[in-house]
Amino acid sequence: MTVQNDTEQIEKDKRRPEGLDDATVEAVGAVSEALEWVERARGELYTFHQLMGRADLLLGEACDKLRDAGHPEAADRLERELVGRNVVYGRWTFQIVEDFDDHYWSVFRDHERRVRDELQDGIRHVYESEMKERRRTHGKAGHERRPDE
Repeated sequence: MTVQNDTEQIEKDKRRPEGLDDATVEAVGAVSEALEWVERARGELYTFHQLMGRADLLLGEACDKLRDAGHPEAADRLERELVGRNVVYGRWTFQIVEDFDDHYWSVFRDHERRVRDELQDGIRHVYESEMKERRRTHGKAGHERRPDE
């Protein structure tokens, strides 16, 4: 397909607002990509939260087993020093997750949305949509522009 035909197809797709230049599309796409990496980091933070919570519960169960096996001193020491301990100063992982969500993640999401609203009429993934149009094999099954084709 020629470049002109690609451009016509992109225009037909109507995801790019009228008059929006390539540099702006690329820049807004970069902001959105940065947010996607933050989303991945957030997922890892939730994984950390769940792993640490599970570890604390398992340690509590291990203390019970130590006590049942006749080792109450070791069980008491572990319970006193580790079970329920803050993972960072003053905080359990749920507090870290809440702080991250409230003071970084939600702020980043709001700013990314604002950039899209101001510069792309709120349309998401303009850059990716145009990339898809350039890279797909037109007319080939599995390469449809949209699900309804």
